[in-house]
Amino acid sequence: MGKKVLIVDDAAFMRMMIKDILSKNGYDVVGEAENGMVAVEKYRDLKPDLVTMDITMPEMDGIAAVKEIRSFDSSARIIMCSAMGQQAMVIDAIQAGAKDFIVKPFQPERVIEAVGKALD
Repeated sequence: MGKKVLIVDDAAFMRMMIKDILSKNGYDVVGEAENGMVAVEKYRDLKPDLVTMDITMPEMDGIAAVKEIRSFDSSARIIMCSAMGQQAMVIDAIQAGAKDFIVKPFQPERVIEAVGKALD
C-alpha cells in the first residue's frame, strides 16, 4: 500500500491534478479538503503520511493550518502549494514547519520529487 496523502486546495481542479499525479505514482490519496479548517479535521481523522497544502484559501489559510496541525503533531509532513509570486508566504510556511513547496502550475516530476523528499 502506498503512502497516504491528504490534498488541501480550495480549487477542485487543483486537487484533481495533484491526485492524478500522486495516484499514477503509487500514492494513496485518502482525503481532500477545500480549506484549512477542514484540513485540520481530516488530518486528525485520517492521519496521513503527507499533506499537500495550498497557501491561499478561505476560512483558514494554509499557513494557519500548518501551525494548527503541527501544534498536535510535530512530525507532520506538509508540502505547501503556491502560485508564482508568493515567495514571502512560502518562507512563512517553511518557518511554520512545512517541509517543501511546489509551485502552480504543477510539474509532475517536481511534485513527485518534493513528496519523495518529504517522506524520506
